[in-house]
Amino acid sequence: MAVRQPRRVAWEAARIFVPAAATEVYWWLGEAVGHYLGVMYELKLAETRLRLAEEPGATPLEIITWRISLDELLDERPGELSILAQLAEETADRVRRART
Repeated sequence: MAVRQPRRVAWEAARIFVPAAATEVYWWLGEAVGHYLGVMYELKLAETRLRLAEEPGATPLEIITWRISLDELLDERPGELSILAQLAEETADRVRRART
């Protein structure tokens, strides 16, 4: 079993969540994020989706913003590490399937 580093998991999740927010996977991800991480993160994802639609070059800044938020989440609630890793993995799988 691999050891998961919180900063790495936050980074990977941010890199997956932001592009997913601009796809149809957003609807599943928003619900999952709200359920597992909390309604504030669901709202942040909705804001990300809006910014991506309004500002075509917003992706890098959104990824950084999400990484900071997810780092803070894991600092406050370290028990969420495996849930965040699973959400990132499932989101990546759903994005891949949506592309085919």
